Amino acid sequence: PKTSIKLSIIRKGETKPIEVTLVREVIKVQSVKSKLIEPGYGWVRITQFQENTVADLAKALTALYKQGPLQGLVLDLRNDPGGLLNSAIGVSAAFLPPDVKVVSTDGRTVDAKQEFLARPQDYMRGTREDPLKSMPIEAKKVPMVILINSGSASASEIVAGALQDYKRAVILGTQSFGKGSVQSVVPLPGNSAIKLTTARYYTPDGRSIQAKGIVPDVWLDETAEGNIFAALRMREADLEKHLSGADEKKDPEREKQRAEERKKMEEQLAKQRDSLKPLPE
Repeated sequence: PKTSIKLSIIRKGETKPIEVTLVREVIKVQSVKSKLIEPGYGWVRITQFQENTVADLAKALTALYKQGPLQGLVLDLRNDPGGLLNSAIGVSAAFLPPDVKVVSTDGRTVDAKQEFLARPQDYMRGTREDPLKSMPIEAKKVPMVILINSGSASASEIVAGALQDYKRAVILGTQSFGKGSVQSVVPLPGNSAIKLTTARYYTPDGRSIQAKGIVPDVWLDETAEGNIFAALRMREADLEKHLSGADEKKDPEREKQRAEERKKMEEQLAKQRDSLKPLPE
């Protein structure tokens, strides 16, 4: 931190590189962002499920309701890679009835079989006060849409799956990543440990998240032209030797689809390269 670095940037329309000096800093990610899209309709974006995400969500909803009652809410989980399990339970609890099942785990051993409910003891960690107590009660029933894409993984899939199963929100976008496995750290002698995959996550209705992910209720590409970089986006099911999901089905059309996406992306990138002017010597 506080040290500088010089970047040379080549940009279309510029005859020579643009030089920019930046100062390095420790970047703190703001996990919750929100705004009023128009009167009566709010947007909340969760970039990652961190320790303070549940409290920050409650503050964001309170701020939105101070601007007037909401008729609809968009919860944006696109490109959210996940994070803390208890934060995912807390975000789900913000919009679900008390004590309903949010997510469960199942594995070979007894301790791998667990259920997590929409209750403070399952989402509070190191805090004395329930952060959701200050949240407007109207947020429990406001009509909701959740946005997901192939970059939505793990904790974000838990939230989307729970609210989808309870018909609490309409899921809109593209199929999520499919990271539905549980890792446990097993201590070993010599002050060391090994991390093992020990269980799978399941939605309240018993759907396996692993490899399949969350399938949206309404499919929608991110742009009107589609996503030309879709071929670069790997899902869990595309990874070699991935843990198979309980609900995973082999899709012979998947590779054909990825090949078509890759070809489209290459054609688009070729057009962009042809439009660039060579730099002067």
